[in-house]
Amino acid sequence: MIRKPEVLIKKLDLSFNQPELFTMALTHRSMGAKNNERLEYLGDSILGFVIAEKLYEMFPAASEGELSRLRARLVNQGSLASVAREHNLGDYLILGSGELKSGGYRRDSILSDAVEAIMGALLKDQGVLECKEWILKIFAEKLSALDLNKSEKDPKTQLQELMQSRKIELPVYELIQMTGAAHAQTFSVKCTTNVEKVESCTGIGDSRKKAEQSAAEQMLKLIKKKNR
Repeated sequence: MIRKPEVLIKKLDLSFNQPELFTMALTHRSMGAKNNERLEYLGDSILGFVIAEKLYEMFPAASEGELSRLRARLVNQGSLASVAREHNLGDYLILGSGELKSGGYRRDSILSDAVEAIMGALLKDQGVLECKEWILKIFAEKLSALDLNKSEKDPKTQLQELMQSRKIELPVYELIQMTGAAHAQTFSVKCTTNVEKVESCTGIGDSRKKAEQSAAEQMLKLIKKKNR
């Protein structure tokens, strides 16, 4: 049974002048034309700005690349989905029957989109300052845990920089297979390089981006093994 949006509003320590905006933020596109996609668009934009500004203030000596990597650790699907799960947001999502049956309320993509849609709804309802304050509040713990010295680069970036340092052509990523229904697809991506004795590796993930990162990670492991 879907729980009432008013309960979630209180749990999130929010108030809305237009509660219908909050309800819309919880409404997935499987329910029809009136859904949260436009609010998600707004939320994604304000979230990126607020986190970017906060990181700029927190790490005055960090380079652009370091700040971008820190932001990527916070503003991503997994991070937003974890925020949603902290508040059991899946229990309040308004989904079509197909998504309900397939467990859409547990899916990272749907949970993260709803969090961004709530940000968009708050922006429309109360403006930038209130929205910024709430974003910083729900990300406070994640922000405080950041350490510039532990800001690791993702596998694709590491592999690219390795190729550049060796003056080798950059890796090529090719989608070789996509399986499953639209709401639960699996992607297979092949990463090809010109590194001696290492030609290609395949990665799998629930998005093309994740599959590419997986393939890059496998390639890095292979190169390291070959160079021993």
